[in-house]
Amino acid sequence: MTRFILVTGGVVSSLGKGLSSAALGALLQARGFKVRLRKFDPYLNVDPGTMSPYQHGEVYVTDDGAETDLDLGHYERFTGVPARRSDSVTAGKIYSTVIANERRGDYLGGTVQVIPHVTDAIKQAIVTDTDDADFVLIEIGGTVGDIEGLPFFESIRQLAYELGRDRVMFVHLTLVPYISSAGELKTKPTQHSVKELRSIGIQPDLLLCRSDREIPQSQRRKIALFCNVPEQRVIPALDVENIYQVPISYHQQGFDTQVMQHFGLADAPPPDLAVWHEIVRSLQSPEGEVSIAVVGKYTGLRDAYKSLAEALTHGGIANNVRVDMQWIEADIFETDGAAQQLEAVHGILVPGGFGERGVSGKMAAVTFARTKAVPYFGICFGMQLAVIETARNLAGIEGASSTEFGHCQDPVIGLMTEWGHGETVERRNVGDDLGGTMRLGAYDAVLSPDSRVRQIYGCDRISERHRHRYEVNINYEQSLNEAGMRVAALSPDGQLPEIVERDDHPWFIGVQFHPELKSKPFDPHPLFASFIKAAVDQSRLV
Repeated sequence: MTRFILVTGGVVSSLGKGLSSAALGALLQARGFKVRLRKFDPYLNVDPGTMSPYQHGEVYVTDDGAETDLDLGHYERFTGVPARRSDSVTAGKIYSTVIANERRGDYLGGTVQVIPHVTDAIKQAIVTDTDDADFVLIEIGGTVGDIEGLPFFESIRQLAYELGRDRVMFVHLTLVPYISSAGELKTKPTQHSVKELRSIGIQPDLLLCRSDREIPQSQRRKIALFCNVPEQRVIPALDVENIYQVPISYHQQGFDTQVMQHFGLADAPPPDLAVWHEIVRSLQSPEGEVSIAVVGKYTGLRDAYKSLAEALTHGGIANNVRVDMQWIEADIFETDGAAQQLEAVHGILVPGGFGERGVSGKMAAVTFARTKAVPYFGICFGMQLAVIETARNLAGIEGASSTEFGHCQDPVIGLMTEWGHGETVERRNVGDDLGGTMRLGAYDAVLSPDSRVRQIYGCDRISERHRHRYEVNINYEQSLNEAGMRVAALSPDGQLPEIVERDDHPWFIGVQFHPELKSKPFDPHPLFASFIKAAVDQSRLV
């Protein structure tokens, strides 16, 4: 029997519903249960694929090619359960489905309304494809009281009625702020948030109260009384030093124990948290530190590179060192500032991105890494710029560029209009819609037997997640080889370069895919583990 835990938020946004859901999923998994986590976002975009990183943070890509909210990255990193397209649902996707059904005449000529048609579609999205899970955790985006979220709150209210309260649990995340002028924590925001939730027919079963300090028992008792929740189910969600302490902290506060009691699973085994204790130990007691420069164009919002930052941390865990990330806006290098900014770092990473802004700055970082023998990791766009830099500066192809920036004499990077995916062929035209038209999701790559990446991965064939429109032009492979840059991995049909590397450099690798999307604290991605190892070696030379 599948049980559903519905996570809502109140008071303010960005309290950490995604992280709380992921941590609870990890605790349930540590007790031996199979879990599935899902995100329901009330915004009208079909997905975040066309949204600016400054609006929404990073776009997390699943194996089956869905562009999703960054919270799905938390879900995967904490549980190791690969997310699916069905695990990310937006209001735009729901309304698109309902309108398409109406156009086909599926509603038999009836008036199409939010209730029941939209709410039925939301409920169907919640329960579909969940038979393999003991627990399904559903995070409802936004904050209770938001007008666009009302259909989602109504849907989960109906779902609890239809499935029965023995299969559904409502968890509400709120804020208990400390008012310094009064010298005390205030419970009123939580009371009002729960009042708002109850006004639309939802009585929370458990309150998760965010706070930057301990919540006294008297305050928890007050919250319980005013919110009609048992005192033991007012759970403090206290700030911790790093996010991987959250499962441990939640268990200490009794979060998962109360969930077990709600569902009548009092005989469930205690969670085995040994792996989380070891991760926290590694982060709190590293044997050294390395400095990594991340040269990007969205560094003003760290959520734009959320998975990347976590993957670098995982690389540190693999090497038992702390990774000090230097977030550098690429534009500053356009005034010859690369050397000054990068002189003291032990590794340079240029991440993915779109558009021409910041290109010359990123290219300066590539040149610095190549000429100064500093470990370099280029991801997606960072790989393409490394190819352009080699073509221009070492292969003598002065007109080398990307068609993404307009017409160019030598398109070493170009728009692919046709590519294989399994037994099918996918096609794309320049005038297609922007949303969902990239090479998205997991694709295989074949590694060269004598390459460095073959040694790093320890296998001949890999599967990694992609999100891009432009590819390295295979017709320039010989020129790149002669300039010291070898194509170390290709698509199975031999047409698309997936990895490039330099043999004349301590560690210089570019990948067309996004390896950060598959890294986990308990299973660091091999490329990030190897990159940080190279940075450790570099630190010993400085």
